Amino acid sequence: MNDAFRAALHATGHTTESLAEAIGVDPKTTMRWLTEGRVPYPRHRAAAAEALGRDISDIWPDTFRRKVPLWFRPWQEIEREAVSLRSYESMVLPGLLQTEAYARAVLAGGGLLAWGEVERHLATRLARQGILIRDDPPQFTAVIDEAVLRRPVGGRETMREQLSALVTACAAAHVRVHVVPSTVGAYAGLNGPFVVAQSPDHRLAGYLDNQLQGHVVSEADELAAILAAWENVRGEALSHWQSVDLITEVAKTWT
Repeated sequence: MNDAFRAALHATGHTTESLAEAIGVDPKTTMRWLTEGRVPYPRHRAAAAEALGRDISDIWPDTFRRKVPLWFRPWQEIEREAVSLRSYESMVLPGLLQTEAYARAVLAGGGLLAWGEVERHLATRLARQGILIRDDPPQFTAVIDEAVLRRPVGGRETMREQLSALVTACAAAHVRVHVVPSTVGAYAGLNGPFVVAQSPDHRLAGYLDNQLQGHVVSEADELAAILAAWENVRGEALSHWQSVDLITEVAKTWT
Protein backbone atom coordinates (compact mmCIF):
# COMPACT_ATOMS: atom_id res chain seq x y z
CA MET A 1 0.00 0.00 0.00
CA ASN A 2 1.28 3.49 -0.86
CA ASP A 3 0.74 4.99 2.60
CA ALA A 4 1.94 8.46 1.55
CA PHE A 5 -0.65 8.63 -1.22
CA ARG A 6 -3.39 7.34 1.06
CA ALA A 7 -2.46 9.87 3.76
CA ALA A 8 -2.51 12.72 1.24
CA LEU A 9 -5.99 11.70 0.10
CA HIS A 10 -7.23 11.60 3.69
CA ALA A 11 -5.66 14.96 4.60
CA THR A 12 -7.35 16.74 1.71
CA GLY A 13 -10.69 14.97 1.97
CA HIS A 14 -10.21 13.46 -1.47
CA THR A 15 -11.19 9.95 -2.46
CA THR A 16 -9.66 8.13 -5.37
CA GLU A 17 -12.86 8.91 -7.27
CA SER A 18 -12.84 12.65 -6.55
CA LEU A 19 -9.13 12.90 -7.34
CA ALA A 20 -9.70 11.10 -10.64
CA GLU A 21 -12.39 13.61 -11.54
CA ALA A 22 -10.16 16.55 -10.54
CA ILE A 23 -7.28 15.51 -12.77
CA GLY A 24 -9.25 13.90 -15.60
CA VAL A 25 -8.42 10.19 -15.33
CA ASP A 26 -10.46 7.03 -14.82
CA PRO A 27 -11.19 6.24 -11.12
CA LYS A 28 -9.72 2.77 -11.64
CA THR A 29 -6.43 4.47 -12.47
CA THR A 30 -6.20 6.40 -9.19
CA MET A 31 -7.28 3.30 -7.29
CA ARG A 32 -4.27 1.46 -8.71
CA TRP A 33 -1.97 4.18 -7.39
CA LEU A 34 -2.75 3.02 -3.86
CA THR A 35 -0.77 -0.12 -4.61
CA GLU A 36 2.88 0.21 -3.66
CA GLY A 37 5.06 0.35 -6.75
CA ARG A 38 2.29 1.59 -9.07
CA VAL A 39 3.43 4.99 -10.35
CA PRO A 40 1.44 7.39 -12.58
CA TYR A 41 2.71 8.87 -15.81
CA PRO A 42 4.69 12.12 -15.30
CA ARG A 43 1.81 14.43 -16.22
CA HIS A 44 -0.57 12.56 -13.91
CA ARG A 45 1.96 12.61 -11.06
CA ALA A 46 2.28 16.39 -11.40
CA ALA A 47 -1.51 16.92 -11.56
CA ALA A 48 -2.20 14.60 -8.61
CA ALA A 49 0.49 16.20 -6.46
CA GLU A 50 -0.89 19.67 -7.20
CA ALA A 51 -4.45 18.59 -6.39
CA LEU A 52 -3.25 17.05 -3.12
CA GLY A 53 -0.98 19.97 -2.21
CA ARG A 54 2.11 17.76 -1.95
CA ASP A 55 5.49 17.52 -3.63
CA ILE A 56 5.63 14.65 -6.11
CA SER A 57 8.64 13.27 -4.25
CA ASP A 58 6.58 13.07 -1.02
CA ILE A 59 4.02 10.74 -2.60
CA TRP A 60 6.27 8.66 -4.85
CA PRO A 61 9.75 9.05 -3.23
CA ASP A 62 11.35 5.80 -4.37
CA THR A 63 10.57 6.39 -8.02
CA PHE A 64 11.74 9.99 -7.78
CA ARG A 65 15.09 9.00 -6.28
CA ARG A 66 15.55 6.28 -8.85
CA LYS A 67 15.00 8.70 -11.72
CA VAL A 68 17.34 11.45 -10.49
CA PRO A 69 20.85 11.18 -12.00
CA LEU A 70 23.55 10.84 -9.36
CA TRP A 71 25.32 14.00 -10.48
CA PHE A 72 22.12 16.04 -10.13
CA ARG A 73 21.20 14.99 -6.60
CA PRO A 74 23.33 17.60 -4.73
CA TRP A 75 21.64 20.42 -6.63
CA GLN A 76 18.23 18.80 -6.23
CA GLU A 77 18.57 19.03 -2.46
CA ILE A 78 19.80 22.64 -2.61
CA GLU A 79 16.95 23.60 -4.93
CA ARG A 80 14.36 21.91 -2.74
CA GLU A 81 15.51 23.76 0.40
CA ALA A 82 16.09 27.15 -1.23
CA VAL A 83 14.12 30.23 -0.21
CA SER A 84 15.06 32.00 -3.44
CA LEU A 85 16.27 30.94 -6.88
CA ARG A 86 17.70 33.21 -9.56
CA SER A 87 17.92 31.56 -12.96
CA TYR A 88 19.29 32.72 -16.29
CA GLU A 89 18.71 30.90 -19.59
CA SER A 90 19.69 31.97 -23.10
CA MET A 91 18.54 28.97 -25.16
CA VAL A 92 15.52 27.37 -23.45
CA LEU A 93 13.09 28.17 -20.66
CA PRO A 94 14.13 27.23 -17.11
CA GLY A 95 13.17 23.65 -16.30
CA LEU A 96 10.94 24.75 -13.42
CA LEU A 97 8.71 26.62 -15.91
CA GLN A 98 8.61 24.10 -18.77
CA THR A 99 5.44 22.32 -19.84
CA GLU A 100 5.62 18.58 -20.33
CA ALA A 101 5.52 18.85 -24.14
CA TYR A 102 8.18 21.56 -24.23
CA ALA A 103 10.45 19.70 -21.80
CA ARG A 104 10.12 16.48 -23.80
CA ALA A 105 11.05 18.33 -26.99
CA VAL A 106 14.10 19.89 -25.33
CA LEU A 107 15.30 16.56 -23.95
CA ALA A 108 14.66 14.67 -27.17
CA GLY A 109 16.24 17.32 -29.40
CA GLY A 110 19.35 16.19 -31.22
CA GLY A 111 18.74 12.51 -30.54
CA LEU A 112 21.41 12.37 -27.84
CA LEU A 113 19.19 10.46 -25.41
CA ALA A 114 17.39 7.16 -25.93
CA TRP A 115 13.61 7.36 -25.52
CA GLY A 116 13.73 5.72 -22.10
CA GLU A 117 16.34 8.23 -20.97
CA VAL A 118 14.21 11.11 -22.25
CA GLU A 119 11.27 9.91 -20.17
CA ARG A 120 13.48 9.39 -17.12
CA HIS A 121 14.87 12.92 -17.28
CA LEU A 122 11.41 14.28 -18.05
CA ALA A 123 9.96 12.70 -14.92
CA THR A 124 12.73 14.27 -12.85
CA ARG A 125 12.16 17.70 -14.37
CA LEU A 126 8.40 17.66 -13.84
CA ALA A 127 8.81 16.41 -10.29
CA ARG A 128 11.09 19.33 -9.47
CA GLN A 129 8.35 21.78 -10.43
CA GLY A 130 6.48 20.84 -7.28
CA ILE A 131 8.55 23.34 -5.30
CA LEU A 132 6.75 26.22 -7.05
CA ILE A 133 3.27 25.06 -6.04
CA ARG A 134 3.90 23.99 -2.46
CA ASP A 135 2.69 26.04 0.54
CA ASP A 136 6.08 27.73 1.05
CA PRO A 137 7.52 28.14 -2.46
CA PRO A 138 10.85 29.88 -3.05
CA GLN A 139 10.97 33.30 -4.65
CA PHE A 140 11.78 32.37 -8.23
CA THR A 141 13.24 34.99 -10.56
CA ALA A 142 14.13 34.04 -14.11
CA VAL A 143 15.89 36.04 -16.79
CA ILE A 144 15.63 34.67 -20.32
CA ASP A 145 16.80 35.84 -23.71
CA GLU A 146 14.04 36.89 -26.13
CA ALA A 147 15.32 34.25 -28.57
CA VAL A 148 13.93 31.61 -26.19
CA LEU A 149 10.41 32.83 -26.93
CA ARG A 150 10.89 32.62 -30.68
CA ARG A 151 12.69 29.29 -31.06
CA PRO A 152 10.15 26.66 -32.33
CA VAL A 153 10.87 24.00 -29.74
CA GLY A 154 8.42 21.16 -30.33
CA GLY A 155 6.45 23.08 -32.97
CA ARG A 156 3.85 25.81 -32.97
CA GLU A 157 1.29 24.12 -30.71
CA THR A 158 3.89 23.29 -28.10
CA MET A 159 5.21 26.86 -28.12
CA ARG A 160 1.73 28.36 -27.90
CA GLU A 161 0.92 26.13 -24.93
CA GLN A 162 4.27 26.84 -23.31
CA LEU A 163 4.09 30.62 -23.57
CA SER A 164 0.49 30.60 -22.34
CA ALA A 165 1.60 28.54 -19.33
CA LEU A 166 4.47 30.95 -18.77
CA VAL A 167 2.12 33.93 -18.65
CA THR A 168 -0.06 32.05 -16.15
CA ALA A 169 2.96 31.25 -13.99
CA CYS A 170 3.96 34.91 -13.99
CA ALA A 171 0.72 35.81 -12.21
CA ALA A 172 1.99 34.13 -9.02
CA ALA A 173 3.49 36.52 -6.49
CA HIS A 174 6.60 34.38 -6.05
CA VAL A 175 7.41 34.05 -9.78
CA ARG A 176 9.09 36.83 -11.74
CA VAL A 177 10.27 36.52 -15.34
CA HIS A 178 12.38 39.12 -17.14
CA VAL A 179 13.21 39.05 -20.84
CA VAL A 180 16.42 40.41 -22.34
CA PRO A 181 15.19 41.97 -25.61
CA SER A 182 16.77 41.07 -28.91
CA THR A 183 17.94 44.66 -29.32
CA VAL A 184 20.56 44.12 -26.63
CA GLY A 185 23.99 43.34 -28.05
CA ALA A 186 26.73 41.43 -26.25
CA TYR A 187 26.05 40.84 -22.55
CA ALA A 188 27.16 38.41 -19.82
CA GLY A 189 24.37 35.93 -20.53
CA LEU A 190 25.95 34.90 -23.81
CA ASN A 191 28.53 32.96 -21.80
CA GLY A 192 25.94 30.40 -20.69
CA PRO A 193 23.09 29.59 -18.27
CA PHE A 194 23.33 29.49 -14.49
CA VAL A 195 21.24 29.40 -11.31
CA VAL A 196 21.87 30.92 -7.88
CA ALA A 197 20.10 29.50 -4.84
CA GLN A 198 19.83 31.02 -1.37
CA SER A 199 19.23 28.72 1.60
CA PRO A 200 17.14 29.56 4.70
CA ASP A 201 20.36 30.45 6.56
CA HIS A 202 21.39 32.84 3.74
CA ARG A 203 24.09 30.64 2.22
CA LEU A 204 24.47 30.81 -1.55
CA ALA A 205 25.16 28.08 -4.08
CA GLY A 206 25.40 28.21 -7.84
CA TYR A 207 24.67 25.69 -10.56
CA LEU A 208 26.25 25.50 -14.01
CA ASP A 209 25.05 23.16 -16.76
CA ASN A 210 26.72 21.73 -19.84
CA GLN A 211 26.19 19.06 -22.50
CA LEU A 212 27.19 16.20 -20.19
CA GLN A 213 26.09 17.20 -16.71
CA GLY A 214 25.84 20.08 -14.28
CA HIS A 215 27.85 20.93 -11.21
CA VAL A 216 27.35 22.90 -8.01
CA VAL A 217 29.46 25.99 -7.36
CA SER A 218 30.20 27.02 -3.78
CA GLU A 219 33.63 28.70 -3.81
CA ALA A 220 33.46 32.39 -2.92
CA ASP A 221 35.28 33.67 -6.00
CA GLU A 222 33.17 31.55 -8.36
CA LEU A 223 29.96 32.68 -6.66
CA ALA A 224 31.10 36.29 -6.95
CA ALA A 225 31.57 35.83 -10.70
CA ILE A 226 28.10 34.28 -11.08
CA LEU A 227 26.50 37.07 -9.05
CA ALA A 228 28.23 39.67 -11.20
CA ALA A 229 26.85 37.92 -14.29
CA TRP A 230 23.40 37.94 -12.69
CA GLU A 231 23.56 41.69 -12.09
CA ASN A 232 24.51 42.16 -15.73
CA VAL A 233 21.72 40.04 -17.25
CA ARG A 234 19.11 41.42 -14.86
CA GLY A 235 20.19 44.93 -15.70
CA GLU A 236 19.76 44.34 -19.44
CA ALA A 237 16.29 42.80 -19.06
CA LEU A 238 12.84 44.34 -19.24
CA SER A 239 10.70 44.72 -16.13
CA HIS A 240 8.52 41.80 -15.12
CA TRP A 241 5.30 43.25 -16.53
CA GLN A 242 6.97 44.53 -19.69
CA SER A 243 8.26 40.98 -20.11
CA VAL A 244 4.80 39.49 -19.57
CA ASP A 245 3.44 41.81 -22.26
CA LEU A 246 6.19 40.68 -24.64
CA ILE A 247 5.60 36.99 -23.88
CA THR A 248 1.88 37.47 -24.49
CA GLU A 249 2.58 39.21 -27.79
CA VAL A 250 4.98 36.51 -28.97
CA ALA A 251 2.51 33.78 -27.92
CA LYS A 252 0.05 35.15 -30.47
CA THR A 253 2.56 34.59 -33.25
CA TRP A 254 2.49 30.83 -32.53
CA THR A 255 -1.23 30.51 -33.37
